[in-house]
Amino acid sequence: MNTHTSPAPRAPVGRVAFVASNAIGDTLVSMVIVRNLIDHGFDVAVYGTPAHALRQWFPSVAIFPLPQENIGAAFAPYDTVFQMQWNQPLVDLIDVHPHVLTLHDVEFGDRPGCMAQRFADFCRDDLALTAPVLDNGITAPASLEHRRNAKRVMIHPEASTEDKRWFSHRFVRLAQRLRKRGYDVQFVIAPHERERWRDLEKFDIPAPHFANLHELACWVYESGWFIGNDSGIGHLASNLGIPSISLFRRRRVAERWRPAWGLVDVVLPWQWVPTAYLKERFWRHTLTCNRVLTAFVRLTRQAARTHG
Repeated sequence: MNTHTSPAPRAPVGRVAFVASNAIGDTLVSMVIVRNLIDHGFDVAVYGTPAHALRQWFPSVAIFPLPQENIGAAFAPYDTVFQMQWNQPLVDLIDVHPHVLTLHDVEFGDRPGCMAQRFADFCRDDLALTAPVLDNGITAPASLEHRRNAKRVMIHPEASTEDKRWFSHRFVRLAQRLRKRGYDVQFVIAPHERERWRDLEKFDIPAPHFANLHELACWVYESGWFIGNDSGIGHLASNLGIPSISLFRRRRVAERWRPAWGLVDVVLPWQWVPTAYLKERFWRHTLTCNRVLTAFVRLTRQAARTHG
């Protein structure tokens, strides 16, 4: 049984290290805290695997790879160290540094709003930072053109766990219907996920290979639209200002984990299914292609009104 408890957050002191999650979405929403700390004059260094991969997108932030050994020495120069969970990504962090602040209670506590909003509120209420912003400061490289490929729809049919994945055949059907409407549909599939999609070629749906997260971010930034499960790539698309459709299995999950930035339409399954258990079990069946396609059409109209 875990005997560790989350230290009560308080305003950081001195030099600050922020240990970002191994998850892309968690990293992006937690960068809200980093941005607000820097805006208030704190000397902050970020450590993390996705964060380091995206370091070109945060040019004003010092971002380093996650240390693999001698953690105590790596963080000894810092007066305060943040980590989203007490035991991840660095299991022993709270044992080797005297002032580690974890964000467990912010993530799972009874706070309103999506996660990025919770972190902004945390900056105000717990860290005493005035007028915190929701923007995490992500900035595209100057060589890129936002939404240059206006008809390109990036679909991410995967997620970190199986229970978050909509039916594969419905993603394929959705792609086919969008192509009939004139869109260039491409799938985002990581190398370790491609075995589940070995039959994708027979549907003639491209799934480009990306050498790293930076290359993927560049591709998404120049795409016109994004559709995907509850996943880190959905947070990335939202963070890059790409109009997005995000599929969630339950409303309460969506309220906490929905992407926070830009035009985002959350699509839920039918809500008349009783009990959380049945909603979890049958959400894929009641979230239909028609519901997603209708939401996409609605999103395109909203984007036209917003961007002219």
